[in-house]
Amino acid sequence: MRVFSLSLQKIISMPRRRQPRKIVAPPKFREYRPYGHQGESTGTVELLYEEYESIKLADYDGLSHHQACVLMGISRPTFARIYESARRKIAQALVETKKIKSVFGNVYFDRNWYKCTKCHNLFTLPDSIHERLCPMCKSNKIEFINSNQ
Repeated sequence: MRVFSLSLQKIISMPRRRQPRKIVAPPKFREYRPYGHQGESTGTVELLYEEYESIKLADYDGLSHHQACVLMGISRPTFARIYESARRKIAQALVETKKIKSVFGNVYFDRNWYKCTKCHNLFTLPDSIHERLCPMCKSNKIEFINSNQ
């Protein structure tokens, strides 16, 4: 009887599985580096794609938290936690002169996104186009980026 109650407690205390967050487009940068700082930067801060999206929607696009959480397909409290995490990471990178690196995170895109390995262009293609070429340099050296990188 005691074994059953211990195993039941472990099941109950397990956290919920994280649902992927919807984002419109991947960040257009791999990393930002401090410029004008004496010596090397002191490390790296990893900004998740969903954190980037929260900053973009709330601060750049000027959406309310409610509007932004609807676009990302998450609850308002979850959006607030993601947004706060992004702000803290950016502040840490600025104050401590650290690099900001974009990291895939727990997201999915609303469309298929590709990256040209020749010119590093990020783009989408309509479903009606079967030939996969970079619109900038016409290279066929492209990679699908809708999965973990």
